[in-house]
Amino acid sequence: MVLLVITFVAAQTCQKSQIRYDKNEAISTAKRQVDFTPQRTQIRLLRQGLNSKPYWIVSLSTPGTQRGTFHNLAVVKIDANTGKVKSITQPQGSAEP
Repeated sequence: MVLLVITFVAAQTCQKSQIRYDKNEAISTAKRQVDFTPQRTQIRLLRQGLNSKPYWIVSLSTPGTQRGTFHNLAVVKIDANTGKVKSITQPQGSAEP
């Protein structure tokens, strides 16, 4: 009985930490979340929390006229297991006026 419980817990933990949503799907999802057409895209996989849950962090941007500035910038956090969007951040002050 104890072995059955351990097996169930291990299976649930492994299942939650798997990457089922690939980076191309994450980029496509992120682009649908913003109201501009990005010229630059960066993506990275981060594991967060005690259970190391995987997330795709997708940065979308259009460069500004001055070096180091952006006309548009957004960072979209996507659950790499389910494909659900967890957050969308559009920093203020990094875009050109």
